[in-house]
Amino acid sequence: MTNGFLLIDKESGITSSRVVQIIKKKFNFKKVGHLGTLDPMAKGLLILAVNRATKFSSLLLQSKKSYQAEVTLGQQTDTDDAEGAIILNHEVICSEQEVKAKLLSFLGESLQFAPAYSALKHKGKPMYKYARDGIKVDKEARKIKIDKIDNISTNLPKISFNITCSKGTYIRSIARDLGNQLGCGGHLSGLIRTSQQNFSIDDANKIDILSEDNIISLENAFDDLNSITLNQSDTNAFINGVTLQLKLDHDNLLRVYDSSKKFIAIGKNNAQGFKHEYLV
Repeated sequence: MTNGFLLIDKESGITSSRVVQIIKKKFNFKKVGHLGTLDPMAKGLLILAVNRATKFSSLLLQSKKSYQAEVTLGQQTDTDDAEGAIILNHEVICSEQEVKAKLLSFLGESLQFAPAYSALKHKGKPMYKYARDGIKVDKEARKIKIDKIDNISTNLPKISFNITCSKGTYIRSIARDLGNQLGCGGHLSGLIRTSQQNFSIDDANKIDILSEDNIISLENAFDDLNSITLNQSDTNAFINGVTLQLKLDHDNLLRVYDSSKKFIAIGKNNAQGFKHEYLV
């Protein structure tokens, strides 16, 4: 059975779940899941986990992501992006320097409210379903972190920039909040995901030219991790859930190999000892 990750260069106008369905049918895979939703309007890197790789999904779902974003000031929409209906028009009278300063103020940790039209769930139901029914949901703000904002270019009312952020960050919310802070409103008018974890859009493929040869193996997907090799006795105990007492002075994730150098798991050391986190 084929296991691993596919890097998709998603086009605008298609949902992430639709991409999953297409790939699953195209290659007759048993299991496929995406590792971080891209809105229909957005383009760029969409990572898919295939078959047993879905068990490793949480490792990549937690990872940082980078984007190229474009914000249009002076117009606010109900979805906070260009696909929504315009609910506010306002003249943009702020200077380019003010816009840049406000944008850079998002750097670091902060609390962010998700867009009303988002897949974030409230009582088991996506928020966009409440929004479509005209029901306002008071969802708590979530902690996010913006690590980098650079390559800022202003041609008001538009501003474009690159941004690197923590998981769970809505760039649509950044656009909305930037417009609100500048007093003119704003929405996200363009978005391209350029990287996630160690994966880049440069290594991704369009759906129509994708083949099984493009699958990144589980081992290669995590080649940034250090490794450890177990003897046969420890291997048998380890894969059966036994905690090993190894001389490790850290709690970093490690690629685990058996005595024949076969990749078998990702493990981690804790106060009780070394145990598998994810079995291949």
